[in-house]
Amino acid sequence: MKWRIGALLLLAALPGVVASSWLAVPLLVDASRIPVSLEALQVATAVQNAVLVLAAALAGTALAPRVGLAAPVAAAIAGKGRVLEALRPQLAPGLVGGCVGAGVIVGFHAFAPEPIRAIQPGTPLPLAVRVLYGGITEEVLVRWGLMTAMAWAGWRLLSRDLQQPSSGVMWGAIAASAVAFGAAHLPAVGQSLPTLSAHVAAYVTIGNALFGVVAGYLLWRYGLEASMVAHVSAHVLAYAFRG
Repeated sequence: MKWRIGALLLLAALPGVVASSWLAVPLLVDASRIPVSLEALQVATAVQNAVLVLAAALAGTALAPRVGLAAPVAAAIAGKGRVLEALRPQLAPGLVGGCVGAGVIVGFHAFAPEPIRAIQPGTPLPLAVRVLYGGITEEVLVRWGLMTAMAWAGWRLLSRDLQQPSSGVMWGAIAASAVAFGAAHLPAVGQSLPTLSAHVAAYVTIGNALFGVVAGYLLWRYGLEASMVAHVSAHVLAYAFRG
């Protein structure tokens, strides 16, 4: 059943890969400045993201039980269990996290330094990209894959005498994966600016990492679907507020 969970999470994440490559890339890339066709770039982006999602789904599925993390809804589907009972305890925490996340998104744009405002695309990303890629794919990549691997590595290095990672190790994995995700946005920002100042780099990293801490906590305490509910609802609420 374990690998059925990984397959289900991979299938859940792939629509976001397609949406990001075909709907977001044309809005974020100046086709006149790339050495290949836009279509080739979209295909390459989709393949790269699909490989990363596959690795994250497999790594998370292998390591999550060892560090006390779970995807209860996926497990219920894989085991033909009661899906609603698995989802119900995650809904309220996820929605609360979504409200926090929406505030982070709105605040990030409202207080963005001028260099970031200048490079924001004129056409906002479609809601489908935000929900499918941000809400589902990123949770499989960053929380289920990266955070779980960090928690396992921290446990093995720092507290292997315990049956599961300590709270300190888990908080370290939550924070480190959130910061890594925030820093992953820097290359795209740097390519669009003449110079990437320390102030802008810190703003981008911290701004994108803040919600990662919330989502990581939800995965730890409630399950992966709680972080997905939070991420999806954060984008929906932010879209309703500011477009």
